[in-house]
Amino acid sequence: MPARTDHTSYPAFLAVQVEGEAKGIRTAQALRIAACSLLERAALQDLTIGAICKEAGVANGTFYLYFPDQAHLLDDLLQGFAAFLQAGMIRASQSSPERSMRPATEAYARLFEANRGLMKCLIHHLDAFPAARAAFHRLNREWIDTVVAATRRRLAREGRGTLSEAELTRRAYALGGMTDQYFSSLYLSGEAGLVDVSADRAAVIATLTTIWERGLQP
Repeated sequence: MPARTDHTSYPAFLAVQVEGEAKGIRTAQALRIAACSLLERAALQDLTIGAICKEAGVANGTFYLYFPDQAHLLDDLLQGFAAFLQAGMIRASQSSPERSMRPATEAYARLFEANRGLMKCLIHHLDAFPAARAAFHRLNREWIDTVVAATRRRLAREGRGTLSEAELTRRAYALGGMTDQYFSSLYLSGEAGLVDVSADRAAVIATLTTIWERGLQP
Protein backbone atom coordinates (compact mmCIF):
# COMPACT_ATOMS: atom_id res chain seq x y z
CA MET A 1 0.00 0.00 0.00
CA PRO A 2 1.31 3.47 -0.80
CA ALA A 3 2.84 5.32 2.10
CA ARG A 4 0.86 8.52 1.57
CA THR A 5 -2.83 8.99 0.76
CA ASP A 6 -5.25 11.89 0.64
CA HIS A 7 -7.05 11.89 3.99
CA THR A 8 -9.88 14.20 2.83
CA SER A 9 -10.97 13.37 -0.73
CA TYR A 10 -12.37 9.86 -1.09
CA PRO A 11 -11.88 9.73 -4.89
CA ALA A 12 -8.20 10.66 -4.43
CA PHE A 13 -7.89 7.98 -1.76
CA LEU A 14 -9.45 5.41 -4.11
CA ALA A 15 -7.05 6.33 -6.90
CA VAL A 16 -4.00 5.83 -4.70
CA GLN A 17 -5.20 2.42 -3.50
CA VAL A 18 -4.96 0.85 -6.97
CA GLU A 19 -1.66 2.29 -8.16
CA GLY A 20 0.32 -0.58 -9.65
CA GLU A 21 -2.62 -3.00 -9.54
CA ALA A 22 -3.93 -5.09 -12.45
CA LYS A 23 -6.00 -3.39 -15.15
CA GLY A 24 -9.27 -4.98 -14.02
CA ILE A 25 -8.86 -3.67 -10.47
CA ARG A 26 -8.02 -0.21 -11.78
CA THR A 27 -11.04 -0.23 -14.10
CA ALA A 28 -13.44 -1.12 -11.28
CA GLN A 29 -11.93 1.67 -9.22
CA ALA A 30 -12.25 4.09 -12.13
CA LEU A 31 -15.99 3.37 -12.20
CA ARG A 32 -16.24 4.13 -8.47
CA ILE A 33 -14.28 7.35 -8.91
CA ALA A 34 -16.46 8.35 -11.86
CA ALA A 35 -19.58 7.86 -9.74
CA CYS A 36 -18.06 10.06 -7.03
CA SER A 37 -17.36 12.79 -9.55
CA LEU A 38 -20.86 12.68 -11.03
CA LEU A 39 -22.51 12.80 -7.61
CA GLU A 40 -20.76 16.13 -7.01
CA ARG A 41 -22.58 17.58 -10.02
CA ALA A 42 -25.83 15.66 -10.41
CA ALA A 43 -28.73 14.31 -8.42
CA LEU A 44 -28.65 10.64 -7.45
CA GLN A 45 -31.63 9.82 -9.68
CA ASP A 46 -29.75 11.18 -12.69
CA LEU A 47 -26.79 8.86 -12.21
CA THR A 48 -26.86 6.38 -15.10
CA ILE A 49 -24.54 3.62 -16.20
CA GLY A 50 -23.95 5.47 -19.45
CA ALA A 51 -22.89 8.62 -17.61
CA ILE A 52 -20.62 6.67 -15.26
CA CYS A 53 -18.91 4.87 -18.13
CA LYS A 54 -18.45 8.09 -20.10
CA GLU A 55 -16.89 9.76 -17.07
CA ALA A 56 -14.60 6.75 -16.52
CA GLY A 57 -13.66 6.55 -20.20
CA VAL A 58 -14.85 2.96 -20.74
CA ALA A 59 -17.48 1.30 -22.92
CA ASN A 60 -20.93 0.80 -21.37
CA GLY A 61 -20.60 -2.97 -21.53
CA THR A 62 -17.46 -2.84 -19.40
CA PHE A 63 -19.56 -1.75 -16.43
CA TYR A 64 -21.29 -5.13 -16.19
CA LEU A 65 -18.00 -6.95 -15.83
CA TYR A 66 -17.73 -5.43 -12.34
CA PHE A 67 -21.21 -4.46 -11.10
CA PRO A 68 -24.73 -5.78 -11.87
CA ASP A 69 -26.19 -2.27 -11.93
CA GLN A 70 -25.61 1.24 -10.60
CA ALA A 71 -27.36 0.45 -7.31
CA HIS A 72 -24.78 -2.24 -6.52
CA LEU A 73 -21.96 0.11 -7.47
CA LEU A 74 -23.31 2.80 -5.14
CA ASP A 75 -23.91 0.34 -2.31
CA ASP A 76 -20.30 -0.82 -2.64
CA LEU A 77 -19.04 2.76 -2.90
CA LEU A 78 -20.92 4.00 0.15
CA GLN A 79 -19.79 1.09 2.31
CA GLY A 80 -16.19 2.01 1.59
CA PHE A 81 -16.85 5.70 2.10
CA ALA A 82 -18.46 5.12 5.50
CA ALA A 83 -15.30 3.31 6.64
CA PHE A 84 -13.17 6.13 5.20
CA LEU A 85 -15.15 8.68 7.21
CA GLN A 86 -14.76 6.73 10.42
CA ALA A 87 -11.02 6.23 9.90
CA GLY A 88 -10.54 9.94 9.28
CA MET A 89 -12.37 10.96 12.44
CA ILE A 90 -10.58 8.37 14.60
CA ARG A 91 -7.21 9.45 13.20
CA ALA A 92 -8.04 13.08 14.02
CA SER A 93 -9.27 12.30 17.54
CA GLN A 94 -6.09 10.35 18.31
CA SER A 95 -4.03 13.43 17.49
CA SER A 96 -5.28 15.03 20.73
CA PRO A 97 -6.61 12.28 23.02
CA GLU A 98 -7.38 14.63 25.93
CA ARG A 99 -9.41 17.06 23.80
CA SER A 100 -10.46 14.82 20.94
CA MET A 101 -13.84 16.40 20.13
CA ARG A 102 -12.46 19.48 18.39
CA PRO A 103 -10.09 17.69 15.96
CA ALA A 104 -12.73 15.05 15.24
CA THR A 105 -15.34 17.73 14.48
CA GLU A 106 -12.90 19.61 12.27
CA ALA A 107 -12.04 16.41 10.41
CA TYR A 108 -15.72 15.69 9.85
CA ALA A 109 -16.27 19.20 8.48
CA ARG A 110 -13.41 18.80 6.01
CA LEU A 111 -14.52 15.32 4.96
CA PHE A 112 -18.11 16.49 4.51
CA GLU A 113 -17.11 19.49 2.41
CA ALA A 114 -14.66 17.52 0.25
CA ASN A 115 -17.15 14.71 -0.49
CA ARG A 116 -20.50 16.48 -0.80
CA GLY A 117 -21.95 14.08 -3.34
CA LEU A 118 -21.25 11.02 -1.22
CA MET A 119 -22.42 12.76 1.94
CA LYS A 120 -25.64 13.64 0.13
CA CYS A 121 -26.24 9.92 -0.35
CA LEU A 122 -25.38 9.04 3.26
CA ILE A 123 -27.54 11.79 4.74
CA HIS A 124 -30.54 11.71 2.40
CA HIS A 125 -30.62 8.47 0.40
CA LEU A 126 -29.12 5.73 2.54
CA ASP A 127 -32.33 3.68 2.73
CA ALA A 128 -31.90 2.85 -0.96
CA PHE A 129 -28.65 0.97 -0.25
CA PRO A 130 -29.18 -1.74 2.41
CA ALA A 131 -25.62 -3.00 2.73
CA ALA A 132 -24.24 0.53 2.96
CA ARG A 133 -26.94 1.46 5.47
CA ALA A 134 -26.01 -1.49 7.69
CA ALA A 135 -22.30 -0.61 7.44
CA PHE A 136 -22.92 3.06 8.18
CA HIS A 137 -25.12 2.29 11.18
CA ARG A 138 -22.52 -0.12 12.54
CA LEU A 139 -19.67 2.34 12.07
CA ASN A 140 -21.75 5.16 13.51
CA ARG A 141 -22.50 3.09 16.60
CA GLU A 142 -18.81 2.28 16.99
CA TRP A 143 -18.02 6.00 16.86
CA ILE A 144 -20.76 6.77 19.40
CA ASP A 145 -19.36 4.07 21.70
CA THR A 146 -15.91 5.65 21.36
CA VAL A 147 -17.30 9.09 22.29
CA VAL A 148 -19.23 7.69 25.26
CA ALA A 149 -16.20 5.77 26.59
CA ALA A 150 -13.94 8.82 26.24
CA THR A 151 -16.52 11.01 27.99
CA ARG A 152 -16.87 8.60 30.90
CA ARG A 153 -13.08 8.54 31.33
CA ARG A 154 -12.90 12.33 31.22
CA LEU A 155 -15.69 12.79 33.76
CA ALA A 156 -14.08 10.25 36.11
CA ARG A 157 -10.69 11.93 35.74
CA GLU A 158 -12.17 15.36 36.49
CA GLY A 159 -14.26 14.03 39.38
CA ARG A 160 -17.34 15.88 38.16
CA GLY A 161 -19.87 13.08 38.53
CA THR A 162 -21.14 10.96 35.71
CA LEU A 163 -24.13 10.06 33.59
CA SER A 164 -25.46 6.63 32.74
CA GLU A 165 -24.20 5.01 29.58
CA ALA A 166 -27.71 5.12 28.12
CA GLU A 167 -27.99 8.87 28.77
CA LEU A 168 -24.57 9.58 27.26
CA THR A 169 -25.46 7.45 24.24
CA ARG A 170 -28.73 9.32 23.68
CA ARG A 171 -26.94 12.65 23.93
CA ALA A 172 -24.17 11.56 21.57
CA TYR A 173 -26.69 10.42 18.94
CA ALA A 174 -28.63 13.70 19.30
CA LEU A 175 -25.47 15.78 19.01
CA GLY A 176 -24.35 13.76 15.99
CA GLY A 177 -27.70 14.41 14.32
CA MET A 178 -27.35 18.12 15.05
CA THR A 179 -23.89 18.17 13.46
CA ASP A 180 -25.15 16.34 10.36
CA GLN A 181 -28.01 18.83 9.98
CA TYR A 182 -25.65 21.80 10.35
CA PHE A 183 -23.25 20.57 7.69
CA SER A 184 -26.07 19.41 5.43
CA SER A 185 -27.63 22.88 5.50
CA LEU A 186 -24.23 24.50 5.00
CA TYR A 187 -22.60 22.28 2.37
CA LEU A 188 -25.52 20.61 0.59
CA SER A 189 -28.46 23.00 0.57
CA GLY A 190 -26.44 26.18 1.04
CA GLU A 191 -28.90 27.78 3.42
CA ALA A 192 -28.17 31.51 3.01
CA GLY A 193 -28.47 32.55 6.65
CA LEU A 194 -26.17 29.75 7.79
CA VAL A 195 -23.66 30.37 5.01
CA ASP A 196 -23.48 34.04 6.06
CA VAL A 197 -22.30 33.16 9.57
CA SER A 198 -20.12 30.16 8.65
CA ALA A 199 -17.34 31.69 6.54
CA ASP A 200 -14.91 31.35 9.45
CA ARG A 201 -14.32 27.60 9.67
CA ALA A 202 -12.45 27.86 12.97
CA ALA A 203 -15.41 29.68 14.52
CA VAL A 204 -17.82 27.02 13.22
CA ILE A 205 -15.70 24.22 14.70
CA ALA A 206 -15.44 26.11 17.99
CA THR A 207 -19.23 26.49 18.14
CA LEU A 208 -19.96 22.85 17.40
CA THR A 209 -17.25 21.66 19.79
CA THR A 210 -18.71 23.81 22.57
CA ILE A 211 -22.16 22.31 21.99
CA TRP A 212 -20.71 18.78 22.02
CA GLU A 213 -18.71 19.34 25.19
CA ARG A 214 -21.52 21.05 27.07
CA GLY A 215 -24.04 18.51 25.84
CA LEU A 216 -22.03 15.68 27.37
CA GLN A 217 -21.63 17.30 30.78
CA PRO A 218 -23.60 15.94 33.76
